[in-house]
Order: sequence, then C-alpha cells, then structure tokens
Amino acid sequence: MKLVIDTNVLVAALRSRNGASNALLVRVLEGPAVWLCSVPMFLEYEDVLMRADFVLDTGHSRTALSTFMTDIAAAITPVDLNFLWRPQLPDPKDEMVLETAANGGADAIVTFNTKDFRAAAPRFGLDLLTPAKALERIPE
Repeated sequence: MKLVIDTNVLVAALRSRNGASNALLVRVLEGPAVWLCSVPMFLEYEDVLMRADFVLDTGHSRTALSTFMTDIAAAITPVDLNFLWRPQLPDPKDEMVLETAANGGADAIVTFNTKDFRAAAPRFGLDLLTPAKALERIPE
C-alpha cells in the first residue's frame, strides 16, 4: 500500500505515543507500506516539527527531531512532482499533499483533514484515511 502522510499526522504522532498516528508511523517505518513524499512535503514536515512552539509543546529536543527527520528521509520513497493540478482544494497548502499522491501513484492520503480532500481525491483514484483507518489496512 502506497501512502502519503499529511503533516497533521506527524504532529499528532509526536504529541502522543498512545494514538493511532504514532502506531501508524511505527508500522510504516517498519516497512509493510510505502511512504511517498515529495520535496515540498518533506520541507513542510521539517518546518512544522522544528518550530519553537512545537519543540516546547512536545518536549522533544531539536536534536531528537532532527534524528527523526533523518529516519523519515531514509524511509520515504521520493516523488517527483511532474504535474501540478492546482487549484483542486479549498486550502492551497493542501495542494502539495494531493499532488504528491497523484504523481506518486498513491493508494491513499492519510490525514485528519479528510473533508478538504473529499471532492478531489476520487478524481485521482485516492482513498482518504484517518490514521486509525490506515492502520486497519496495513498488515502487521
């Protein structure tokens, strides 16, 4: 299963070790699913996770977050954005998520923000999954 993981899922995973987001990242990093990521998405991950307020809120050190980003970089399958289909979504910041999924041949986008993707995802043959639903589909 090829997935694009929205930044909000990473944020939730790092805020709590008990939730579905954290369990999903552990499972994906162990290998049964393919994590698709483009350069713009990776840069957004890094920007959000390294913000001072996020570091303070979560108690993670910048060094630990940097190591986490290195682990992500090693685990992802890079996606080149050869085609852009803007605008498709109500929030322009979500366009890179959809474009990564479409260009990478993803099966699904994993996000808490399913409503903003709901109209466009079917046009690209993409499922929209919350982390809990994605966990149900990925074998252990």
